[in-house]
Order: sequence, then structure tokens, then C-alpha cells
Amino acid sequence: MERCKVEILNKLGLHARPAMTFAEKASEFTSTITVRRIDSEDSVDGKSIMQMLMLAGTMGTKLEIVADGDDAKAALGALQELVNARFQEDE
Repeated sequence: MERCKVEILNKLGLHARPAMTFAEKASEFTSTITVRRIDSEDSVDGKSIMQMLMLAGTMGTKLEIVADGDDAKAALGALQELVNARFQEDE
């Protein structure tokens, strides 16, 4: 099991497009991916757009991503890179 902490950097936060981008990237891996807000114990399935939206992440929200499986390290690296790149959004 691998885990990392990230901060949402894009101005509009975790709205539909970033949630979809995250879920699609997470789905490329066989590992189980869960995500939670640092200020909450509840985690969601990182491969589900709807569950990712339930995090209601705004700019500055800190998240913990957990990956469990054979490709966990690669999954975390890719997802951390995606979040740090502002979900490929301009702002």
C-alpha cells in the first residue's frame, strides 16, 4: 500500500472536468485507489467521477491518495503529477 498527500492547486477546484480526468487516470491502473480530504476520515473511490465530486475540493484542499495493488507506486506517481499539474487546466 502506497500513499501520498497533495493539494488542489487549480483555481476552480475539483469540479466535473478534473474529477473525470482523475477518475480516468486512476482507472488506467489495476490498484485500488481511494482518496480522502485530510480533514475527514471518509474516503471515496478514486475511479468514480461521482465519488470524487463528493469530496467538494476547492483550491487549497489537501487530499490523501492511497493506492493498493501491484502498480500502486506508478499509480500514485501519475495521480500526484496530475494534481500538481492542476488537472491540466490553465488556472
